[in-house]
Amino acid sequence: MTTTIIATIIVLGVLIFVHELGHFLAAKWFRVGVLTFSLGFGPKLIGKKVGETQYQISIIPLGGYVKMVGEEPGEKIPPEMIPKSFSHQPVSRRLGIVFAGPFFNFLFAVAAFAAVFVAGMPTLLPEVGEVKPDLPAFQAGLQKGDRILEVNGSPAKRWEDLAKVIHDSADRPLVLKVEREQKTFQVTVTPQASLQKNIFGDDVRVGLIGISPSGNTFIERIDPFSALYRATLQSWRVAELTVISIYKIIEGKISAKTIGGPILIAQLAGQQAKAGALSLIVFMAVISINLVILNILPIPALDGWHLLVFLIESAVGRPVSLKLRERAQQVGIFLLIFIMLMVFYNDISRIIGAE
Repeated sequence: MTTTIIATIIVLGVLIFVHELGHFLAAKWFRVGVLTFSLGFGPKLIGKKVGETQYQISIIPLGGYVKMVGEEPGEKIPPEMIPKSFSHQPVSRRLGIVFAGPFFNFLFAVAAFAAVFVAGMPTLLPEVGEVKPDLPAFQAGLQKGDRILEVNGSPAKRWEDLAKVIHDSADRPLVLKVEREQKTFQVTVTPQASLQKNIFGDDVRVGLIGISPSGNTFIERIDPFSALYRATLQSWRVAELTVISIYKIIEGKISAKTIGGPILIAQLAGQQAKAGALSLIVFMAVISINLVILNILPIPALDGWHLLVFLIESAVGRPVSLKLRERAQQVGIFLLIFIMLMVFYNDISRIIGAE
């Protein structure tokens, strides 16, 4: 229980801090006055004022905020504060300040993945475990313990490399270079086409040869520059999967019951912390990408809505009406409350169902 609580505080605290730090630094860069930098909502627990900014931790740990001078629509600004007012900045600066929050979450994910790749994570070897009878691998003579060194002349360093080629080669012969008892030889195997469900519940045609991994691993470490490149690709892939998942939920192919909230995050954070620091860092990177996608959705009260409003203002040459923005804000708050109630219901249902 203690591990779960500490891990949850670390995950939520770091990710909220990173997001709000993006808004804060962008505001400071553009010389916009920042009145409050808060981790959490509601009444202040602890805080300290430095210059014009109140830095604080608030009682409700489900988010955070940066309050800027002139941020509220229709807010009256003293003449001497107008140069530091958010609402009096050019559209490009307001866009930059709002976008900086999600962007910092994306940068955090890239940095987290890169750190893990440099440190090294256990990676499955392309080594055969079970061989299913009467399927192509069995018929080609593959045995438990065989290590696949190459596929069609290309090195296979990881099990995922081998699996991807096999899945993409239905009904097409593959030449495998195999190591068995310190001897190497070649076999030709043709993956058998099969309809399988992917993670989104869609039927996909993949090639299978009837083998599973042995479970043996090696620690794969890469240099910082390669790690940064690979981490950027990994972050982008996670973002794509997150967007597709949201679309599938709207489409009805994925149940809305799969959506989790703070309780699920706490449970998973505890599990990942017990698995080790690197597992917890990977988990934080994935959650950070989820926060990116959530925040850029055009839902009133979220960053994505403000981005949309400012883009419209930039296109038409005048601000969106204050009345429309206020009404949209009210709808957005209602929608967010509904989503929060739904995810809490899902989280509690999982706990009850597990008992």
